[in-house]
Amino acid sequence: MRLFLIRHGETVDNVAGVYAGTRDSPLTAHGALQARRLGTHLAGRAAAIGRVSHVFASDLRRAIETAQAVVDAQLAGADAADGKAPPSLTIVQLRELRERDFGVAEGKKFAAGQGLEGAESQRQMRLRAEGFVQSHLSPLLRSADGAAGSVVVVAHGLILDSLLRVLLARFAPGETAVLGDARMTGWSNTGYAELGVEVNSSLVAVSEGSGAVAAAAKVSGDRTPALPQPHVTLSLVGLNVLKHLEGLKKTRGGIGSAQFDKRQRTMDSFFGPATKKARVVEKELEET
Repeated sequence: MRLFLIRHGETVDNVAGVYAGTRDSPLTAHGALQARRLGTHLAGRAAAIGRVSHVFASDLRRAIETAQAVVDAQLAGADAADGKAPPSLTIVQLRELRERDFGVAEGKKFAAGQGLEGAESQRQMRLRAEGFVQSHLSPLLRSADGAAGSVVVVAHGLILDSLLRVLLARFAPGETAVLGDARMTGWSNTGYAELGVEVNSSLVAVSEGSGAVAAAAKVSGDRTPALPQPHVTLSLVGLNVLKHLEGLKKTRGGIGSAQFDKRQRTMDSFFGPATKKARVVEKELEET
């Protein structure tokens, strides 16, 4: 099983160089292309990492739209691979995965000495990350087996850094040294951290009459003994992986930096008869 922590695609606010934590900044045209590349890349690795079985995302649209590109590619890939109806795959949208709230700086230009009055603290972000792991990821990881598919989390650079550190502290303390004390810099648009997940399920194969179960019940004070939880171990496979963006260039003339308009390309332009206009658009995308 693999776990992917993914930053959203490029946004209008990213290009403008302004603080955008809770602001709902849309993807640029280039950001939409990045997201499509990401989706195709993960779908193309299905034989090695399994299909994506769960998708979590910040409830801000830049994360949702990036996550949707992953879902669309998974469904299209499943249909093409075996001819069967694609499995159900929905995006679980969560406020806990939002970016850091920059307070009064929201929407303002990056500047040396820019005050962050009212901004969310590192501790507050860590608590959000811990809550997400406890409520959503931990139960999912513990119930996984060798045949489980991959899990995708699409969010934002700062909260992803907090999330990664929480995960490593809980499931792979030895890997924390890889990050060092400073925040991981350069979490690029659609860059992802890939983590391998191993579950030692043998720890749950304990009979109710065993001494281990009785001891656990005595400590917890429960009348009904609780079986020990399976042990989860994470390992870092890659950080800020950008292989899917190789060869991708931004469309010139400011078009790539403009807000993405879904009407620019429809699904018909992918699967329907190639009209002259559609062929021109496809040629432009190939050249970018």
